[in-house]
Amino acid sequence: MGTLERYFTNITQLLDKIVKEQTENIDRAAAEIVKRIKEDRLIHVIGTGAHSMMVAMEMFKRAGGISQISPLFPPGLGDFEGHPKTERLAGYAALALDYYKVGKGDILIIANVNGINSLTIDCALECKRRGITSIAITSSSFSEWVEKDIPARHPSNKNLCDLADIVIDAYVPPGDALLEIEGVDVPVGPGSTYPMVFIANCIVLRVIEMQVQRGMTPEVRKSGNLKGGLERSKALFDPKYYQRIKHY
Repeated sequence: MGTLERYFTNITQLLDKIVKEQTENIDRAAAEIVKRIKEDRLIHVIGTGAHSMMVAMEMFKRAGGISQISPLFPPGLGDFEGHPKTERLAGYAALALDYYKVGKGDILIIANVNGINSLTIDCALECKRRGITSIAITSSSFSEWVEKDIPARHPSNKNLCDLADIVIDAYVPPGDALLEIEGVDVPVGPGSTYPMVFIANCIVLRVIEMQVQRGMTPEVRKSGNLKGGLERSKALFDPKYYQRIKHY
């Protein structure tokens, strides 16, 4: 089997395992989100790492997705912004939640594959303090494998998978990369983006289905690259969310 075939197989095995073993947790998360939508609340999501932030990007203003997504993009989180690495900055989460007005009764989806850094853990702890329901998209085996007291960890050495109200496991192995190539001294082929984003979209799919089942009308976005897409958003969603969602 060639390298590309092996990579494809490893990725699809992760996705298959999620469907077989995490559907119940995905449904639990979706049901909580539907409750908040019924209350006219926003659905907050943060990817608490330089690459995990892609989960928040994926869910926000996405064709085929829902319009209630409110992403948190605090400064310094992306590698393209340089340093300091705010994902490792203790106390930063409280400021971010304040700024984005995430409060009691809300939902915060916290996406981080390793689930160990300061922003991740502080987000989960702040959710507990503030009465916010937390939904984690993470890999428990990755978290549990990482040594204690290394610079990447929150000072408490806690794991996101042990703190969130609902945990959806992405099953990404420690270190993220999935393949060995002879002559290379570390694994290659990053594996986390696919299952993390897959889980996020699975949650949205179930939210839409559950809304229909409950007699609600899902606010599903149409691609702005298709005829009528922009006009549809301007008529249905822009007036409702422009002032409510920070990055709208």
